[in-house]
Amino acid sequence: MSKRISAKHKIDRRMGENIWGRSKSPVNRREYGPGQHGQRRKGKLSDFGVQLRAKQKLKGYYGSIGEKQFHAVYVEASRLKGDTGANLIGLLERRLDAVVYRAKFVPTIFAARQFVNHGHVKVNGRRVNIPSYLVKVGDVIELRDASKQLAIVLEAAQLAERDVPDYIEADHNRFTAKFVRVPELNEVPYPVQMEPNLVVEFYSR
Repeated sequence: MSKRISAKHKIDRRMGENIWGRSKSPVNRREYGPGQHGQRRKGKLSDFGVQLRAKQKLKGYYGSIGEKQFHAVYVEASRLKGDTGANLIGLLERRLDAVVYRAKFVPTIFAARQFVNHGHVKVNGRRVNIPSYLVKVGDVIELRDASKQLAIVLEAAQLAERDVPDYIEADHNRFTAKFVRVPELNEVPYPVQMEPNLVVEFYSR
């Protein structure tokens, strides 16, 4: 089991923020960090600490991405033309598990990874079971017929705590979604502020 999955709620308390905007977040009850020293007053973070925190928050938001894989996304973002921070967000939002989550086919990003892994999703009519698969503009994502009536899918479609962003066209009657465009940072519906520029600074030290 991934360490991130087994401790997915601790990141909320460590950051002191409800990073997924979930009503079940422990931050809603205890705003201090986890562990016996969680209530101690925190000192001022160094520049490195601020950058590390920004990286941990962004990486943690997308679920079970390991450090090696996340760094590889950064390297790819740095190779593309334009702003590296914007490219980083664009690549993360193009991940198939992220698109499935954004389209509200599942309730959490963790469920999206597992959902794709188990072969419930098709891209342009072809089954894809790789969560990190990068969706292209114009791609159509759909659920397999046998997966459309799963309880987790029906529950997610009714969630009131988040909406489908404008860069994805979702049809919850047919359970299809079209990836319309790569989003800008201000279009991505993060419940908390993400700072990809600090992530870039962290890796470019």
